[in-house]
Amino acid sequence: MIIRTPRRLHLGLIDPSATLGRRFGSLGVALEGGYEIKLIESDGLEIIAEGEDRDTVEAVVRRMNSAYETGVNYIVEVRRAIPRHVGLGSTTQLSLAVAAGIAKLRNLNVSIEELARVLGRGRNGGVGVYSFAYGGFVIDGGVRNGLPPLIFRENFPEEWAFLLVIPELKPGLDEEEEKPVMASVTGRADVAMEISHRILLGLLPALKERDVKTFGEHLSAIQRLVGKHFEPYQGGEFREDVKLVLDFLAEKTYGHGQSSWGPTVYGLILRSDFGRLSAEARDYLREHGIKVKVELGLPNNTGAEIIGESAFLERLIRSVGG
Repeated sequence: MIIRTPRRLHLGLIDPSATLGRRFGSLGVALEGGYEIKLIESDGLEIIAEGEDRDTVEAVVRRMNSAYETGVNYIVEVRRAIPRHVGLGSTTQLSLAVAAGIAKLRNLNVSIEELARVLGRGRNGGVGVYSFAYGGFVIDGGVRNGLPPLIFRENFPEEWAFLLVIPELKPGLDEEEEKPVMASVTGRADVAMEISHRILLGLLPALKERDVKTFGEHLSAIQRLVGKHFEPYQGGEFREDVKLVLDFLAEKTYGHGQSSWGPTVYGLILRSDFGRLSAEARDYLREHGIKVKVELGLPNNTGAEIIGESAFLERLIRSVGG
């Protein structure tokens, strides 16, 4: 069995203070190019993965067995991975990929949302879970009791894309480092209200009307406002060490921001402009001595894909024959 996941860009949190009884509220978008996992039954547990991915896989296998008695006899091979702690949602995507694959193998009739609850995912926001389940642009309704509800989901325009810039800098906070921050952060009600206003009467209408310029303007403004909630923890609206990259993106793209704790930053572009803009970005960053990966972030509007090994082989044979 093959499981392929999206990556996700985290586009911000609305209200860390739970002014109306729901904490956080998050928005994000699913992108192509996440994990590819091969999962098969075996006589024992064999994990073919590196570093933290290996630990995550083992923890998920054992958690699934504890919850559903699915056993631990699997070979799990991570064939393609999302880099850890760069702001692209690696832990949630890998965890749900393994859990969903086991559930499929064992013919369990459980939803992705239920698997997320079993695995303890989505405690601070649901965009990773809903990106995996449904793809597209998603907004959750804030945490009250467990996984927050999905309140909005829309296909992201196929002609839009993101210029992803991943600097070779200190990784973002991992989940253990993040816990005290998320437990203690107290945002400002006036900032939460302005973020909400821009989402409801700016970002979403522009998305519906496929107005990339207006969508990008509101996205940039929302990102700066979200940064105000976290200024005490990262030294400013954004990480100081990505400022030069953001300056470039602010000038060259429709909208820009920092995904989660970074260091990944992004600019909203038209897909057709990627070649030109990526070359300009590399030249600019090389001049400033910044080592980065520059990638194309294409929207994923379907969520994760799970296919049987035989179907995978048949598709591979047809592609080779073609």
